[in-house]
Amino acid sequence: MYENIRKRGDEFGIKFGPRLLLSNSRMSLEASEYARDMGKYELFHERMFYTYFTESKDIGSLEVLTESARVCGLDADELLQALKERRYAHRLEEPRREAEKINLTGVPTFIINGRTKVVGAQQIAVFKDLFKKIVDKQK
Repeated sequence: MYENIRKRGDEFGIKFGPRLLLSNSRMSLEASEYARDMGKYELFHERMFYTYFTESKDIGSLEVLTESARVCGLDADELLQALKERRYAHRLEEPRREAEKINLTGVPTFIINGRTKVVGAQQIAVFKDLFKKIVDKQK
């Protein structure tokens, strides 16, 4: 599986590091909400992907999260306090409930026209074929 991911990444100039661990990303998701409130969501989000997939670091680690926050110009101490208080945990609950309703089984999942699910990282051809079928049905 990881070999396929590396090959797909090479197509776009994305380098994946070795997969040494599977991080619990809950805290990084909460940290992303903190970054959103500070106006740095995109920067932090990109940093989390790079940190996990390229540098192969544990994005469930407070040390890694605060290091990433500093790189993005965020206040690491304030982030730690927000995580300790679970200040942003409630923002993760609504999407989790929504995922349960639609029986989400993997990420990414793309839902097209409220009916069709495409689960997992797929080749562009999969989406082109699907969109063509949808357009053809509408004719």
